Amino acid sequence: MSGHVLSPREGPWQKPSLVVDRFFFDKGSGQSMNFLLAQLNATVGDIGGNAQLILDAYHEGVQEGADLVVCPELMLTGYPPRDLLLKPKFVDENLAALQRLAAQTSGTGLLVGFVSRNDSGEGRELYNSVALLHEGNIKDIRHKTLLPTYDVFDEERYFEPALANEPIVFKKHTLGVTICEDAWNDEEFGVPGRYMTNPLEQLARKGCDFLINVSASPWFLGKNRVRQSLLSSQAKRLGTPLLYCNMVGGNDELVFDGGSLVVGAEGDIKLEGKLFQSQNLIVNPTVFTLEAKKNHALIDEEKIFKALSLGVKDYVEKCGFKSVLLGLSGGIDSALTAVIAVDALGASNVRGVAMPSEFSSQGSKDDARELAVHLGIQYDEIPIQSGFESIKQSLSPVFLGLKDGVAEENMQARLRGVILMGMSNKFGSLLLTTGNKSELAVGYCTLYGDMCGGLAVLSDLPKTMVYRLSEWVNRHQVVIPVSTLTKPPSAELRPDQKDQDSLPDYEILDAILQAYVVDHRSAGEIVSMGYDQAIVTRIIRLIDMNEYKRRQSAPGLKVTTRAFGMGRRVPIAQRYRNKL
Repeated sequence: MSGHVLSPREGPWQKPSLVVDRFFFDKGSGQSMNFLLAQLNATVGDIGGNAQLILDAYHEGVQEGADLVVCPELMLTGYPPRDLLLKPKFVDENLAALQRLAAQTSGTGLLVGFVSRNDSGEGRELYNSVALLHEGNIKDIRHKTLLPTYDVFDEERYFEPALANEPIVFKKHTLGVTICEDAWNDEEFGVPGRYMTNPLEQLARKGCDFLINVSASPWFLGKNRVRQSLLSSQAKRLGTPLLYCNMVGGNDELVFDGGSLVVGAEGDIKLEGKLFQSQNLIVNPTVFTLEAKKNHALIDEEKIFKALSLGVKDYVEKCGFKSVLLGLSGGIDSALTAVIAVDALGASNVRGVAMPSEFSSQGSKDDARELAVHLGIQYDEIPIQSGFESIKQSLSPVFLGLKDGVAEENMQARLRGVILMGMSNKFGSLLLTTGNKSELAVGYCTLYGDMCGGLAVLSDLPKTMVYRLSEWVNRHQVVIPVSTLTKPPSAELRPDQKDQDSLPDYEILDAILQAYVVDHRSAGEIVSMGYDQAIVTRIIRLIDMNEYKRRQSAPGLKVTTRAFGMGRRVPIAQRYRNKL
């Protein structure tokens, strides 16, 4: 494997040794308080495993002299638990685990996110809660007030909101404990009118020494900058130090970035946890380092790469697989997917399969093989021509007199899907799909063909970003063959085929996609931005009519503000069409 790709020692999957980043601040109480922020990677539904992660972090906190160990939102159940919350036994097991954790606490306190029951007889049956465990007991419980129900969030489906919360008095300090969205009702950064209350402000007014926010905040490009600005604004406006503990890791389509924070009463970022890594951060009166400087040095491409690598690793492992395979076409999408997979899982756990046809160029075959050599992965070449001819022969009686067209192109893609799924079944490897967001948007992909697989790694990456990320991969030395980056993209399903035979330039396509899908602009508004009316009309029509395809696609990793997937809810059978 080429040297600039992260080695197994460097990858975000490795549990790092305890990094003790220290800072102390005090709001005039005259007494210090030491914290451990446990930035942990929870697995949804693995209550026992999650409890063990919590306990390990707690023991570290005890050894380091922490007064309080803080864990992320719903750390016991993993986030988001979704309809597992409808299983009474699931809730019971999480409550039993909380009791066991409480029994193991001593003089060091422990804040744990969990699911509690609403026994009032009114409202929904559950709360999204956090418990203070101390000296063998559950000392206090607080519930989440603001329940996000937008994009990928659906908490009002399950939880009853708290009407108000009181501070927690712990070791002579007054703590204002909130849960994730409770910190996001800010005039500058929130959505005006979404919520009627501001839990952070309510607690700060009651004289808290510290505000604490336990969170499971999924990442998208730019999220950590917005989050820092938000929390800095809140701490400064309220004049109260704020500690923020965020989850890390991938759960289905979502990737949690960590990036836990310590913010001073003046709004200054004192300490930031690493991005995309588990980490225990000790906050005490001795020394401190500004980890934030390191995070700020990461460029967008590196953040996206780390997010996708972590998402692939956790999805594969949490679903019970040990290896992956993917088709290698010699194109840029499959090349980038393979690089990410190797970074996430190691070269020995990645298998590339080339499936050339009569339309595959020699250059593409050479590029696929060269990439496999650069990455050090197992490589197979399985021609599909004989199988394609056999299928055509079988269909010849019913296709008699009809010209070759899209049906024959899609047969090739579906034959490749059959081969890859056969190998997935035979070897127990998860099949990765390699299509990008631009193709998925306009339906430039084949159901039951190149869309086959268990995880769509690049499905939230526009084609232009695929090129940017691939160039970043090659920044030190060539891993992705140069010709892969420079040749015109092609599905190679007919003679001399090019993507731009069917699609506008990707710069134009991605700009229209951003405006229509992400920014919710109308066709007329997009045309007024300077884009050709006929192209806009055609692209929007393709986006709308291919919703049925996207509904059948593999889960994809979310890295932008608006992904195709769990956060986008557009009807398939509908007749509304955007007009100029």
